[in-house]
Amino acid sequence: MKVHFSKDAPKPIGPYSHAIQSGNLLYCSGQTPIKPESMKIEVTDVKGQTHRAIKNLQTVLQEAGLALNHVIKVNVFLTDMENFSGMNEVYALCFGEHLPARSTVAVKGLPYDALVEIECIAEFKNNVE
Repeated sequence: MKVHFSKDAPKPIGPYSHAIQSGNLLYCSGQTPIKPESMKIEVTDVKGQTHRAIKNLQTVLQEAGLALNHVIKVNVFLTDMENFSGMNEVYALCFGEHLPARSTVAVKGLPYDALVEIECIAEFKNNVE
């Protein structure tokens, strides 16, 4: 097992790692739309927040040598399912033709009153542990 931490992603706001590699899988902790430099959410709409959350997730993946096209499973958490279509629009743009398995659920609340949080599991092509 290997811990991954990206200095360019938002600092964890709790006792957890950005990602854990086990075998050929990378389990990424949920990313919210916190801007790493300010540690604040600077956009208020779900499209902007989704873009920032995915950008933060990409930063964590890149630290491990991976990209969005290595993602095999995504979990999206929304505070309001009314935001599903806006999130989905940005998600589709970011992932393009790569369509990992995905679950989207509504939650009562997220840290810093974020509208969206996104976590994923990615796969290394070769077992690199």
